Amino acid sequence: MSRDSSRDMAEKWLLAEPDEDMRRELQLLINGPSKELEERFDGRLLFGTAGLRAEVGAGPTRMNRLVVRQAAAGLVDYLLRTVEGSAEAGILIGFDARRKSDVFALDTARVVAARGMKAMLLPHVLPTPVLAWNIARLGSAAGVMVTASHNPPQDNGYKVYLGSGAQIVPPQDELISDEIESFDATEVELAPENSPLIEVLGDACIDEYIKWLPTVRLCRDLPKITVAYTAMHGVGGDTVVKAFASAGFAPPVVVAAQQEPDGSFPTVSFPNPEEPGAMDLVIELARQSGAAIALANDPDADRLGVAIPINGDSSGDWRLLRGDEIGWLLGDHILRHTTGDDRLVVTTLVSSSLLGKMARKNGVSFEETFTGFKWIADAAIRRSDKHLVFAYEQALGYLVADRPLDKDGISAALLMTEIAALATKDGVTLQDRLDQIAAVYGQHVTAEMSVKMSPSEGVAVVQQLRENPPKMIGGRVVAGIEDFPEANLLRVWLDEVGGRGVRLQIRPSGTEPKVKLYGEAVDMPESELQKLLAALAPN
Repeated sequence: MSRDSSRDMAEKWLLAEPDEDMRRELQLLINGPSKELEERFDGRLLFGTAGLRAEVGAGPTRMNRLVVRQAAAGLVDYLLRTVEGSAEAGILIGFDARRKSDVFALDTARVVAARGMKAMLLPHVLPTPVLAWNIARLGSAAGVMVTASHNPPQDNGYKVYLGSGAQIVPPQDELISDEIESFDATEVELAPENSPLIEVLGDACIDEYIKWLPTVRLCRDLPKITVAYTAMHGVGGDTVVKAFASAGFAPPVVVAAQQEPDGSFPTVSFPNPEEPGAMDLVIELARQSGAAIALANDPDADRLGVAIPINGDSSGDWRLLRGDEIGWLLGDHILRHTTGDDRLVVTTLVSSSLLGKMARKNGVSFEETFTGFKWIADAAIRRSDKHLVFAYEQALGYLVADRPLDKDGISAALLMTEIAALATKDGVTLQDRLDQIAAVYGQHVTAEMSVKMSPSEGVAVVQQLRENPPKMIGGRVVAGIEDFPEANLLRVWLDEVGGRGVRLQIRPSGTEPKVKLYGEAVDMPESELQKLLAALAPN
């Protein structure tokens, strides 16, 4: 796009932009260097299976009220065209505490109402699982959650669910995107805030969710244990405290500095429990309070991070559990305390293979899906003849019940607390539990690494490996290669296909400029597995 056409579009956006801070930013862009202006107005923020997610800023390639209005209009028209009765069923809309989440949610409701559809707004900032869980309860045609999950503080996003309570998958994303593109972002019609089609819901939406949460528990008559918890400045804090009380647990000891919602995330540079240092405050609180376990939600509370004391001594050193280790503990607990040959467990291609081995040993159906919880939900919907009892992805996403069809860091926190309390009752540590699992299935070791490169370079790297597969990696024989073209993922087996062989995987990231590599082996030092990943990695 030329400088003149970018300027013309920017001036049109300036006239339509409702927020003073965005108008100031637009004016600076118009007056500033052409490169930045052209970048902001070259195309639009693409709507995909994760909805929208980007830095809050002015222009069609950032998150702002005009972009949100355009997205809402496209979503509504898609629903009206494809879902019978959607106007009456309406859209449920939630939001977190990030910058502009509240106005993005209200604008969505006003667009929905202007197009003749019912809009239901959650009453205040609430976790994503509350939104997802209530879609089915209310029978809404879709749900929108305004959140950027665990992204950096400057970002915001727009996550879309359909009436099943599951996130969208292809081709729904492309069809919605086509509808969005048919609207001029500067001319989307808005209903008044007091439109009769806009309903601000009461507290029943949170109360019913809290009332349901104890049903995820599998064991009773357990000792009270101390749990340290952090909301990481997100919106999960109040809900988690209520959830613990509803489930019959002692109140968690919370990190006061991180308990209240704050979209600037003042004590963490990257509010993701996986990031080094992000759980430091809750681990220190756990050490001081003699806690049995430390738990952390990400800012919208759909993910769960866990730390445990090394050697069971809460006053000593602690370590973060990897996402797969949490999955192993949850999966083992659920399979040991549920029954039925109709049970189903699900995980993703890049998560550990151990859940599949647990499923086989317990006579339970198992599905492996593409990366992303939307695909886990898709698998559960496809296997409606089975009863979903557990699903997880290694990026700290867990579903410990058959609803909502999305990851839920709050119900997972309750079940992890139950696991820790049961370990206390049995006189063992959580590390002992992991060792017991390893004694049955072998010591599974996982490793990850990434290499920065452009998306096109990442695709080319995987394609080159696909066309010219290696015969040796790190001095080990390549025994087999599995290709998952829909996920653009290659799985390389060393020494032996399946069983106790080494599994290496490579794929370009769908959200970041990097290639990601994943390794898994049984009874191998992690350092050796890392060397094998490095041998597969592009230079």
